[in-house]
Amino acid sequence: MSSAVLPAVAPSRRAWVTDLPLLLVAAVWGASYLAAKGITTTHTVIAVLVLRFAIVLPALAVAGWRGLRALSRPQWRGAGLLGLVLSGIFLLETYGVVHTSATNAGLIISLTMIFTPLAEAAVTRVRPPASFLAAAGLSVTGVVLLTQGGGFTSPSTGDLLMLLAALARTVHVLAMARIKAVQDADSLSLTTVQLGSAVAVFAVLAAVPGTGPAPWTVAAGFGATEWAGLLFLSVFCTLFAFFVQMWSVRRTSPSRVSLLLGTEPLWAAAVGIAIGGERLGALGLLGAVLVLLGTAWGRRRADAAS
Repeated sequence: MSSAVLPAVAPSRRAWVTDLPLLLVAAVWGASYLAAKGITTTHTVIAVLVLRFAIVLPALAVAGWRGLRALSRPQWRGAGLLGLVLSGIFLLETYGVVHTSATNAGLIISLTMIFTPLAEAAVTRVRPPASFLAAAGLSVTGVVLLTQGGGFTSPSTGDLLMLLAALARTVHVLAMARIKAVQDADSLSLTTVQLGSAVAVFAVLAAVPGTGPAPWTVAAGFGATEWAGLLFLSVFCTLFAFFVQMWSVRRTSPSRVSLLLGTEPLWAAAVGIAIGGERLGALGLLGAVLVLLGTAWGRRRADAAS
């Protein structure tokens, strides 16, 4: 999200110093689907989202206080608008993971890497390369197979919600590129305002009757396992991940960052199967392989064409 001029790729002998934290971020993001699934039910989605981001928001605000004060009104408005889109993404993802497996969630959300270049091509009216379209077709075929389980049936509600979340992530990326006011904004301040806007949306929804128990009621009912899961999502998947991205993007190339963070669905599948005890079945396994191949191929073609 930084608009600063990026340096060349770090020297190979020191590349691991940057690569290892980025791989760790990809791993914790991959594990976040199982963690969210473990502490969230259909009735507690909004409360958990309030708790997850309210925990880290004060730390972000303190760390970026000077940057926040320097933001102009258009930058505040632009970041606030992006925060509204972000709130929709987290709602779709969290409701989605409640209704599907963590493995499916992590693999389907990776379609953002395919959707974004396609949407950008539609906006700019520039036809993407045939090889990229082939990669997109491979990924979509993989998702169809992935969501079938033991046979051809309708995708689950969770699968469809994760697909919508991938589309919403695409909208968020395009909006960040199109809203001129935020392009020169400090990345820490921009993220803080976005998360603040999202928390405000979640808090309003939590106050609406029928949307589930209040956040403090859910927090009071958490045991040690649930608190560990919540802190993992808040501290590692949000706070730690954000600062690692800020640190690494100044020390390596955007392509390398994208490549390493693009391993997230691999980690999601590994954690879901190894720890969550999830099973894909023959069709699901084939679908997972096609998704990973398609998104990796598509990302390379998109990078080559940019």
